[in-house]
Amino acid sequence: MVTDWFTGDGNGFRLLGTRCSACASVFFPREDAHCRNPACRGGDLEEVPLSRHGRVWSYTDSRYRPPSPYVSDPELPWEPYTLIAVELESERIVVLGQAVPGITVADLAVGMEVEVVPGVLGEDTETTWTTWHWRPAGVA
Repeated sequence: MVTDWFTGDGNGFRLLGTRCSACASVFFPREDAHCRNPACRGGDLEEVPLSRHGRVWSYTDSRYRPPSPYVSDPELPWEPYTLIAVELESERIVVLGQAVPGITVADLAVGMEVEVVPGVLGEDTETTWTTWHWRPAGVA
């Protein structure tokens, strides 16, 4: 799990970003040091929960095993997964993430509504690495 990037579970699951008090720019991943907006002189950065919904901005699939630090068992065959870039409903920023297992590029279209849900990046006998996934709205 990446600390402080998301919180909650079920319908309460949210990505966490930060908002600059001076210019209202929103950042994800979160920014804790300074405002990344080059036109801003800077302000306090406040943690904010981000929109749960957004629209598909772009998508692709991953057909190769990424290098470390990606967590995967090299003894197991590689399973492709789908990546989705989503423009968040309120913030209008684009956030990249994996689709829920079972969703392929054939199930997606630019502009379709998706929602963020908790997901598992990988696990072994001692650790479960958690992340976020994008799921088409209305799909259980």
